Amino acid sequence: QVQLVESGGGLVQPGGSLRLSCEASGRHLNINTMNWYRQAPGKQRELVATITPGGSTDYADSVKGRFTISEDNAKNTIDLQMNNLKPEDTAVYYCNVNGVPWYGVRSPNDYWGQGTQVTVSS
Repeated sequence: QVQLVESGGGLVQPGGSLRLSCEASGRHLNINTMNWYRQAPGKQRELVATITPGGSTDYADSVKGRFTISEDNAKNTIDLQMNNLKPEDTAVYYCNVNGVPWYGVRSPNDYWGQGTQVTVSS
């Protein structure tokens, strides 16, 4: 199994910054994408940012220019730097990895963290 644990959430004022980290451990994967999702109360879960092993990135229109996704291979983490935060960014943020395990069932799977709360408020 793959375990993903998010950290770094909390309360921040509008215009402030926060850095989320997702520590990965467990089964080796051939990774397709590494992603951050978020879900606000009463809203559907949405894809915020994605990065491939080759370093290609993409972002939701609402966070372009403010959020940066990156991978730290030395620490086995997927990070999300969030700048100029807005109240609309308030949500539970989830780390996600899509990939094929080296062992066991050789088909793509989605792996999820437990989520971390981000609240943007004055």
